Amino acid sequence: MLIAALLVTVPAICIRTFVDIHQPAVASSIFGVGILGAALLLAWGAEAAQTMISAGLAIAAVALLTILPEYAVDMAFAWKAGADPGVSSYLEGGPAPAAFALPAANLTGANRLLSGFGWPLVILLYWLRSRKSVQLTPALTPEIFVLGLAALYSTWMFVRSEIALHDAAVLLALFATYLWLVSRTGGHEDEELPGPPAEIVKLRPMLRKAVIGALFVFAGVAVVMFAGPFAEGLVETGHSFAIDEFILVQWVAPLASEAPEMLVAVIFTMRGKPVLGIAALISAAVNQWSLLVASLPVVFSISVGHALALPLDHRQQAEVFLTMAQIVFAVILISKLRIGALGALALIGLFGLNLFFNTTHERYAMGILFLAMAAGMLIFAPVHISSLRSRTVEFVDLVRERAGMGHRHSAPEK
Repeated sequence: MLIAALLVTVPAICIRTFVDIHQPAVASSIFGVGILGAALLLAWGAEAAQTMISAGLAIAAVALLTILPEYAVDMAFAWKAGADPGVSSYLEGGPAPAAFALPAANLTGANRLLSGFGWPLVILLYWLRSRKSVQLTPALTPEIFVLGLAALYSTWMFVRSEIALHDAAVLLALFATYLWLVSRTGGHEDEELPGPPAEIVKLRPMLRKAVIGALFVFAGVAVVMFAGPFAEGLVETGHSFAIDEFILVQWVAPLASEAPEMLVAVIFTMRGKPVLGIAALISAAVNQWSLLVASLPVVFSISVGHALALPLDHRQQAEVFLTMAQIVFAVILISKLRIGALGALALIGLFGLNLFFNTTHERYAMGILFLAMAAGMLIFAPVHISSLRSRTVEFVDLVRERAGMGHRHSAPEK
């Protein structure tokens, strides 16, 4: 499998280095497959590396490394937006170039794919195998709490119709807090790793580190090489076939970049360890809705040449609103640390439904539906309120403990 993943990157490397293909659909397909192969290598290297670090940091590292392709693709769109010839006209009061919409398209599509498809996929697969709900652990409190805060903060970006550098500072602070908390957790428990990672960890320590390092370097360079051409190919494909480039960027790009981490989560689930699978996907959502969002105005400003907020037009505002609403609904669902088939079906059903309603008004309607269902859970199932309270108490206690201000205690569920 490792050799196969390496081989699928070869055509993209050859095209990027030696050949110029003038058919954007073919080029973007080859680069997309190359990103998929590189992402698998990153995922396997990260899974093997988790045996050498703490449990919480391992999950965060796996999530961060496996979504590196998503970062690279979105950064390519942000850079392309800042370099668009229409920027000068925009600064003088003209309309925003179409390229400004693409970073938000990729970002919102990727996040909705994670919580709307990835999470319920793990839960439903486990339920089909065992007829049991997935029981999460309080160790996921930092992920749940920070993801909820990041989602709520994104409401402010929606209201202002922009993602500014001060937004980046807030979200980076949230991400740094999350990393600080999970990096100080206890040692990693021995887990049976799936596939290639299992073979890597059997190697002698020095050779194991060398192999993991080589995977990270090769795959990381490959992702950076492929991201730009892949992004450009998608846009040109949309132009060639009269397909809305926003839709292509929102769904096709995330499918290529998110597939490896979902594959890792599915493998863990099929081995009877759904908590590891969903923990990695939740951590990936934290990474994307904090660090990735924060990176967009930074890269955009660097590309423009001076500090400038990334504007959100009416369509992008609706996408951010819908994504925020879906994440809030998902966070409330998992806050009680137990989610079964019914909750998973609600998530994946609503996610599937919004694929068919693409107008701005329909996006707002879907977002309102998510928020109404979230409110309904809080009103008619008070256990969700007590669960949110418990996660808040646990988060505060964990911060105090890490800061040396007290000892952690468990908040009772009511």
